[in-house]
Amino acid sequence: MRAVLWDMDGTLVDSEKLWDISLNKLYEFHGATMSRQTRTALVGASAEETMVTVYTELGLDHDPAAIAGSIQWLHDHTADLFDGGLPWCPGAREMLEALVSEAVPMALVTNTQRELAERALNSIGRHYFTVTVCGDEVPSGKPAPDPYLRAAELLGLEPGDCLAIEDSVTGSTAAERAGCAVLVVPNDVPVPGSERRRHAESLAGLDAAALRRVYREIDREARDRTA
Repeated sequence: MRAVLWDMDGTLVDSEKLWDISLNKLYEFHGATMSRQTRTALVGASAEETMVTVYTELGLDHDPAAIAGSIQWLHDHTADLFDGGLPWCPGAREMLEALVSEAVPMALVTNTQRELAERALNSIGRHYFTVTVCGDEVPSGKPAPDPYLRAAELLGLEPGDCLAIEDSVTGSTAAERAGCAVLVVPNDVPVPGSERRRHAESLAGLDAAALRRVYREIDREARDRTA
């Protein structure tokens, strides 16, 4: 395990609930209520995917200018909430500190756009990350592998040398497609297992050695399958 690649929303910080506030306000403006099915589908989605799904449920015309305007409103409203401070997910900050103390390179890999991610980093702390990759800086966001491929490239590593930590189906799929080992710490939505995934209920109580054990187990089994 030569690096750890972190998702942000729902993995490091419990910001999904702040997104809920903004999304619910958008629905209220249109006199509607977001369905649980739609909210589940939006966990980990890119801004474009989110708004297309929202417009579909609201029965709105998929006008590109209107969608772009709604995305900007959503980001502006959520940014204001971010500025109030982001709640840490259990054990996340302690794990960042543990990895920093052992000089393990880390990347932030998020579908969130750069402008909003920078606001979040004011709360989280930029000093933890060697590189950061945002959803508007790659050809395709998660579940495409592009964000994780870019992060590994910036670190000068192969994706298979990295452990990704994710909370969503979308993010886990992206990391796995890139070739990373994946530790899944589900937040609100269950994430199915696979050969390159392991699950933990929480980061609380884990340490850097535990992450290395997860990585070694996945890597060893992958080598056995190809032997």
